[in-house]
Amino acid sequence: MSLIYWDTMLFVYWFEEHPVHADRIRHILTRMEQRKDSLCTSAFAVAETLVGPYKKGALEMADRIREAFRPPFIQVLPFTSDAANHYAKIRAGLRVSPADAIHLACAAEAGVDLFLTNDRGLAGQIVPGIQFIAGLDSDLF
Repeated sequence: MSLIYWDTMLFVYWFEEHPVHADRIRHILTRMEQRKDSLCTSAFAVAETLVGPYKKGALEMADRIREAFRPPFIQVLPFTSDAANHYAKIRAGLRVSPADAIHLACAAEAGVDLFLTNDRGLAGQIVPGIQFIAGLDSDLF
């Protein structure tokens, strides 16, 4: 059983039934359920995921997304002062965007086993507190 952090785009692909990535996301979810892994993300990812539906005025979709992020299915991690310390170290040491640093900081503070992303610039990075950062196309699932 592992604690697995999903970057925002994985949720967007899943909720929007992305034509290229949705099948992969469903496969990963199925494997995570079989392995009894725990899924987590940050409150920031929830906010980012909701932007598209709100821009489109798709309030029912926004409600479904907000419901999906409620426990126990997904553990939503806060951006705490300890996570802020991780953020500062990440921004000082890596060339990542502020948004990516927030995700990585929340994941590091939670001590995740795997940070899963579709951002090729993040995959393979080394961040203390995160055991492994992998791309969506990795063969871990």
